[in-house]
This record gives sequence, C-alpha cells and structure tokens, in this order.
Amino acid sequence: MKNGEEKNMAVSVMAGIPALKDIHAQLKTRMEKSVGDLRNNLASVRTGRASVHMLDQIKVSCYGTETPLNQVAQVTTPDPTLILIQPWDPSTIVEIEKALRSSDLGFNPQNDGKVVRVPVPPMTEERRREVVKHLNRLLEEHRTGIRNVRRDGNDFIKKAAKEKKISEDEERRSLEEMQKLTDDEIRRIDEMGKNKEKEVLQV
Repeated sequence: MKNGEEKNMAVSVMAGIPALKDIHAQLKTRMEKSVGDLRNNLASVRTGRASVHMLDQIKVSCYGTETPLNQVAQVTTPDPTLILIQPWDPSTIVEIEKALRSSDLGFNPQNDGKVVRVPVPPMTEERRREVVKHLNRLLEEHRTGIRNVRRDGNDFIKKAAKEKKISEDEERRSLEEMQKLTDDEIRRIDEMGKNKEKEVLQV
C-alpha cells in the first residue's frame, strides 16, 4: 500500500466502503450543519459590548413576510454601547422597533422616524448568569443533535453488516470512526461555547 492510500484510510474508513460512502458524506454534512448553526446562534448571544450580530436572529414583519433584520436595514455599531439601525424603507421602522421589543434580548429601542437606536447597557451580574444559562442550553441542544447523527450512522452501519453488505471488520472500524467523528464535533462545540462564555463574563 502506498503512503497516500494509507493516509486516506486514516481520513475515513467509511468513505472507502462503497456501501457506506454516501451515508458517510450525509452524516458529516449533518454534523457540520449543526456546528454551523451553533456558530450563528452564538454570534447573536449578548455580550457586554454592542455587536451587529446580537440582532442576527431578529425577524421583522415586512410586507407580510418575516424577514431578517439585516435584509431590511443597515445595522452598525458606532460605539461599544450603541447599535444603530437605518431601515432601507422608513415605513418599516415601526415594525423594526416592535420586533426588537418583542425579542427576549432585553433591549429598549428608540426611533426618531429615520433610525432606530438600540442602547446596549452594561450587563448586570444577573444578566450575565442568565446568558450563560442560555448558552449552556444551546450547547446541550447541539450536542444532542450531533449524538442523534451518530445514532443514525450506527444504525445504518449495523444494518449494512446484518445484510452482509460490509464485513465485521468494516463494521467495527466504521463504528469507531462514527464515535471519533462525534467526539471531534462535540469538542469543537465545547470550545466555541467556552470562548463565548469568556466573552459574556468579561467585564
């Protein structure tokens, strides 16, 4: 066996087994989607400084459709304690303010008919603790998502072995690979969570 081939085997056992190749790609994509989804969620988690990403999850009712805020307005942070929202269409300003007030982010927006100002007050100790709790819930949801992908993968591998589409050895190595994939993705999630928590608790 050439070195290159050996390296490939280290990369993925399942990708090299015809019966598992497609499912391996699907499982990997699902895990990566879960990590990407968490990354987007974390970007909008409130920290002590103003950030345009804090409002990433805000949807505005616009012409009868729920539209992400950054598609109906320009969002900027002129300083660490303020988010400024300038709607492309001034008639949407009331809906923008309504969406901000009804979110659970605890903001108190003000509009002057042209722009919406969102003061970002320093976070209280209690608010920081609430945010960390919310963070831990988010992380747990995404860990569970990753484990569900592993379960689906394991079921598929065992079924393929039962139907003699793969050998016992391939089954064992594929199950080990599923576990490693799961551990790696959960480690990534935990790392992202740790960094975000540090940001939240930073005074």
